[in-house]
Amino acid sequence: MRSKLMIGAAALSILALTACGGPAGTSSTGEPDAPDETGASSTEHPYGLEVAESPEFEAGSTMAELAEGGTIRIGTKFDQPLFGLVGPDGKPEGFDVAIGSLIAAELGIPFDSIEWVETVSANRETFIENGNVDLVVATYTINDARKEKIDFAGPYYFAGQALMVQAGNPAGIEGPDDVSGQPVCSVEGSTPAATIVDEYGAQLQATDAYSNCLDPLRNGQVVAVTTDNVILAGFVDQNAGEFELVGDGATFTEEPYGIGLTKGDDAFRTFINDTLEASFEDGVYDSLWEQTAGVVLPTPDAPTLDRY
Repeated sequence: MRSKLMIGAAALSILALTACGGPAGTSSTGEPDAPDETGASSTEHPYGLEVAESPEFEAGSTMAELAEGGTIRIGTKFDQPLFGLVGPDGKPEGFDVAIGSLIAAELGIPFDSIEWVETVSANRETFIENGNVDLVVATYTINDARKEKIDFAGPYYFAGQALMVQAGNPAGIEGPDDVSGQPVCSVEGSTPAATIVDEYGAQLQATDAYSNCLDPLRNGQVVAVTTDNVILAGFVDQNAGEFELVGDGATFTEEPYGIGLTKGDDAFRTFINDTLEASFEDGVYDSLWEQTAGVVLPTPDAPTLDRY
């Protein structure tokens, strides 16, 4: 049960095109490209994944239902450079998007049949519990409080909380202890927001998306923005010369990213974990990273799955 990288020239040409624009074949509303005369999609998979042909699953399982339906709804961030970002063309791209498409491919669902649903930190559990999405892959830290409401597969990556300041660090922030009593921007409902307030005494300026923290930082309304290092690295890269990471991106927490799904769906969680594990072993994981977050960040070691 492994998604293989397609190494033909056609796949390579698609990857070259997406490096300039973003994954082809879908919009944020999940509208597919028009099929050609044979009924097939007009594009190859943007991340070079091979889509399983007629996979078989136990009747009544979530896998069988999704495979038979030919589509899947995946919640992800739309404003996270390197992990989940919608560009001017309306198409999502990033490591979370690639990981979500890996799960879909093993279900026999092509990229252009995925419905991408914008999912912010505050509504991830709600969207899963209410059935708005089938999965959430959205820089989603696994923790015990969330596991009371939903289940997680993974982790598929370990991040860590860091601080981003104006270029030149005019506030002189050297670490999290320096933000006590000072205004810091983060996303409401996120782990970093709780940590910076509860453990370091910052005055939180909360918002619903990390991209909304950029102007307050530019304008000096806050002394720092805090979230996971990989997210902040994307903003630094995207806004050259405006921001920098404190301590070259030094982290002060460990954040295991997982894939959120309906609580109690053990078979689906096992399937996702098996898919991730196979990608760790056959090089697909490294390739997906290098096509996305790897343009800025080094390739990580594959994490150990928590098959709780």
